[in-house]
Amino acid sequence: MLTRKLSPLIAAQDIHWSNQRLISVATQIFILIISVVLFSNVIITLGERRLQEDWATQRYSELQTVGTLIADKVSFQQFRTQMFARSELLRRYLDVPSAVRQDKLENNWNIITSNIPELLDIALFDPQGNFKFATSDNFGHEPLPPSLLGGSRNMGGNEIYTSPLEFSPVNGKLEPYLYQLAWLENPDQSVRGYLVTYNSMSKMLKSINPAYSTSQSPLLMLDTQGLLYTGVDSRDSLKRIPDTMGGSLKQSYPALWRKMAMSNFGQFHGDNATFVYLKVELTTQYETRREYFLVSYVRNDDIAANFSQWRVILIGCATMLTLLASLLILLSHFYRLEQRSRAFSIELTNRLFHRETGAIIVNHNSRVIAANALAAQQLATPKDELFDRSLQRILQLEDDEYSRITSQLQQKNEWKGELNMESETQPKLIAHIKTEASKDDREVYLLITFEDVSALKNAQKEAYLSKALTDSAVATALIQADGSIIRANPAFEQQIQLKAGCTSLIETLPDDLGSKWTQISQLIQLQGTWRGQVLCASSTNACLQATLKGHTDTSGELDYIVCTFEQATIKNSHDDSGVLVPHRSTILVNFRDLESYFDSLKQSSKSHSSLLLLDITAENMLSHMSDIGQLESRQKEVEILLLRELPATYQMSHWQLGKLIFILPDTDADQAHHFAIKSLASLNDMGLGEGICMGIAAFQKGQNLEQYLSNAEVALKRAKQIGEQNICQAFTR
Repeated sequence: MLTRKLSPLIAAQDIHWSNQRLISVATQIFILIISVVLFSNVIITLGERRLQEDWATQRYSELQTVGTLIADKVSFQQFRTQMFARSELLRRYLDVPSAVRQDKLENNWNIITSNIPELLDIALFDPQGNFKFATSDNFGHEPLPPSLLGGSRNMGGNEIYTSPLEFSPVNGKLEPYLYQLAWLENPDQSVRGYLVTYNSMSKMLKSINPAYSTSQSPLLMLDTQGLLYTGVDSRDSLKRIPDTMGGSLKQSYPALWRKMAMSNFGQFHGDNATFVYLKVELTTQYETRREYFLVSYVRNDDIAANFSQWRVILIGCATMLTLLASLLILLSHFYRLEQRSRAFSIELTNRLFHRETGAIIVNHNSRVIAANALAAQQLATPKDELFDRSLQRILQLEDDEYSRITSQLQQKNEWKGELNMESETQPKLIAHIKTEASKDDREVYLLITFEDVSALKNAQKEAYLSKALTDSAVATALIQADGSIIRANPAFEQQIQLKAGCTSLIETLPDDLGSKWTQISQLIQLQGTWRGQVLCASSTNACLQATLKGHTDTSGELDYIVCTFEQATIKNSHDDSGVLVPHRSTILVNFRDLESYFDSLKQSSKSHSSLLLLDITAENMLSHMSDIGQLESRQKEVEILLLRELPATYQMSHWQLGKLIFILPDTDADQAHHFAIKSLASLNDMGLGEGICMGIAAFQKGQNLEQYLSNAEVALKRAKQIGEQNICQAFTR
């Protein structure tokens, strides 16, 4: 098994390459390169030849389809010529020739030729074979061959004669064409004339070829004598391929022509291209066969270009294979050399660690090359897993902290500091790092020793907790952020009277602290402290003033909370008349308390009072609140802000979730409206005014609190319905 190479501390530990071993490595790599090059060339050659064969097979199938389509088109042209010969306009003209009927016939022929691209011309000849008229001047000026006239002809009636391919200049360009002749006979089989249609072979092929060919695979058409009729208008043709109409392939490329002359179809692999040819028969007539060759080719350069992607992949794979095989050869030699020095290196390194201090050695690449058992125990990592690991990783250092350490080592050659391990179970360590040079001064190593200071850190933590506990009021407890009690002084235990087994302040005071602990902890983290009154049924005086002071860790998170409980100021809950006098520092939490407060008001204050109903759950705010908890948090913020600015004679109370009630004694509707506007402005300044609606009602004689509140709800509904104003009044003068 190949193991890591221990960095040498002395020259005797290093590996040594002999000349014999170097020659052996070079020879093996050279033979490997030669073998891969030869093997790659063979695969590339076979791949290109296979691609040529695939193209030839596909192209031969396409040539068969093209040949069939050409024969079908010629047959259809014969049918079309026959239809022209039987047309009513031609029959009328032949019956009674006149200039008017000739014009109609020529106009009809012009329309037909303009709509059929391969139909070049339509001509009419008299019974003697002389030209009479045609749709254009390109053809028909010469008389018809004598073999097609009179009694010397071998065809007639409904038969159509198809000529061999010929050339004729059309619009300044040599055009390959064939013509088809129809005999116009009388009922007694005497000849009345001849109808000839001229069809372009190049246009016929252009209408077929695009679906079966590309620019890399041109299509040529030759007759049985090797003359070229179509295909010269493709891209630059190959050498030895005729580049003009009527050129002879037999003379320019004899080897290819001999192959074609010996068979009706086949393939031919030339020096610069691969050819595919097929003999097709356009039509079979009496004693006449119209046979031609369809030839297509692809350049070897195009095949190589199409295979270039695979060539690159093969060359890349061959290169990777060569590199990997060379690396394997080198690794095998390294393995043999390293085995000789490994035992001595381990023995020498282990002798450095027979001491009662955790220690590791790190090489110049910041990789651990040796460690003793005590260091592995202190780092909570198996000893075998320490080797070859990064120093930054085993010490769990951030990038910026590790950079500072390396900078100090470069400047002072020494660093000492405390390690902050993430695991709570690991001992607290102080690392002492020194730089040491090897005997030849070529390599620099780091010698790191660890000192376990867990006991000292625990003592410091205990001292910190004690200091935090004593720096508080009389009844004091130290709790965690989740409400768990860590420590409490006797005054706290006596004041709160904790139940047996209860370790949470939230469970001890569920109504006052447990229900709103999330809001309290958020306020502590933002403001540092929280003060409020709690009710403790176990205490002599149930009302206590609570002070919660937070302590945060280095990251700013809430770590510990110091709780102090003091006796609240004793106030009479009723005046001399025995009615309820509310605390201005509190919010009435139920309707019964609000009703007692309302009944305790003087009749004059009540008669001139107003009631304001505030709603924070408008429809345009519901999209911003995902659950009840967020609504409660928002209501708490609104309560705190309004309570701070509430006049002394006014009283606030809860009504429903998202709704607050304000009793405004000695306040008419105008004054109540001004108070609502001022409160809404304060909420807007704090970013809490969105979606707030207020309804104001004035006291009516003989009303109770429920009727009073019902009138305010009517005003609140109007405020919501208006949409433009957030404040509305009802039942006011």
